[in-house]
Amino acid sequence: MSHPSSPIRTAVLNVVGLTSRHLGESTPFLSSFARREGNRVARVTPVLPAVTSTVQATYLTGKPPSGHGIVGNYWYDRDYGEHRAWKQSNRLVQGRKLWEELRERLPGFTCAKLFWWNNMYSTADYQVTPRPIYRVDGKKIFDVQTWPLDLGPKVQADLGAFPFPAFWGPGAGIASSRWIADCARWFEEQFQPHLHLVYLPHLDYNLQRLHPDGPGIEPDLRDIDEVVERLVTFYESRGVQVILLSEYGITPVSRAIHLNRVFREHGWIVCRDELGHEQIDPGNCRALAIADHQVAHVYVNDPSIREAVRRAIAETPGVESVFDPAQCPERMLAHERSGDFVAVAEPDAWFTYYYWNDDERAPDFARCVDIHRKPGYDPVELFLDPALRFPRLAVATRLAKKILGLRMKMDVIPLDASLVRGSHGRIPEDPDDLPLLLGPLPTVAGDSTIEATEVYGHLLHDCAAEASS
Repeated sequence: MSHPSSPIRTAVLNVVGLTSRHLGESTPFLSSFARREGNRVARVTPVLPAVTSTVQATYLTGKPPSGHGIVGNYWYDRDYGEHRAWKQSNRLVQGRKLWEELRERLPGFTCAKLFWWNNMYSTADYQVTPRPIYRVDGKKIFDVQTWPLDLGPKVQADLGAFPFPAFWGPGAGIASSRWIADCARWFEEQFQPHLHLVYLPHLDYNLQRLHPDGPGIEPDLRDIDEVVERLVTFYESRGVQVILLSEYGITPVSRAIHLNRVFREHGWIVCRDELGHEQIDPGNCRALAIADHQVAHVYVNDPSIREAVRRAIAETPGVESVFDPAQCPERMLAHERSGDFVAVAEPDAWFTYYYWNDDERAPDFARCVDIHRKPGYDPVELFLDPALRFPRLAVATRLAKKILGLRMKMDVIPLDASLVRGSHGRIPEDPDDLPLLLGPLPTVAGDSTIEATEVYGHLLHDCAAEASS
């Protein structure tokens, strides 16, 4: 394997949701890492929307959403008349990637991109991403996809199957982050890449389920602290420097905004009856909202109602602001994938995708974990329906049917948006709710606040530094 002789090998650990609020008694290792001599800590002002795909694309290109085109985890494709959700192709990200720049500067430079989003078909040397197998008989089999392709069976043979139910849904928890950390160690032992990009999502779950400032989050902080400590200790024992990073801060919310229900009152939403369930028909809707946490892209298919749509959004309780991204270049969302309007929620509110008025008529996927079919983000997927008398038994019964080869529907998700206690997406007002960048970063001024677009330059400088410097 051809390696440049001098750059320091680096691991960037994306500890999702980490803010300065979490550095304390429940995170002894993270706190000590932040205080290390030579380490710098900076708060990061995220781009809008402060959501996974958008922020990661900004970190890895140095561009805002108007430049790289990842305007959210969800958007509406005007040509297809369909929404796009959590798409994985890296070719959607417009702009030169961090590892591509480093490879040009340092021939032979290699990168492992582990569970960061937009991870498929990239130019990174090694890739791992969640990828279920959808069989023709309706079964879904949990799996990962790697590059090179033959690494998937090898890594799962050594580590066991990726615990997909712990990655998202009611069972989401620390097991997925532990497996990803083990996967990172596996790739280091096998290939020794110059740059590791590692995604550790654990805090994302209970910070949304529970009140982000409540005592219930302390066990989650201890769990992720332990995972990070083991991984950092491993990397440093092999001469790999570590940088910690987060994408956004999750803040308390107490109310949900149902923009599509507002639009339906105006007669702008069109639904198709599917066996007694209402399926939204985006291409025929005069206007629709694609919800993404605390931000919603609003697409107006009928230009004659444009101003009426703007007024309806602005008058909806819980909406802080609404703007036309083409007319507000300073908001950095002027891109063809963006909506005609972008709505931003007030600090204690978030947007649902809900468009039905009668839960009995909700689409059949509404009560399931189904991130791709829902036309907007649904954090209620993190909960089991409290109306189920024996929820664990309900899950077990459905799994038994699956094992027996019977068709089943895992319809155990509630339709109660009031269960959600934390969200993100808007730019936080309190600096303590900003994401962090910390590590041996000589170009970062200590205890400073930087823009998300600046993270790329700091990572580039640090990854290209010579070992002798």
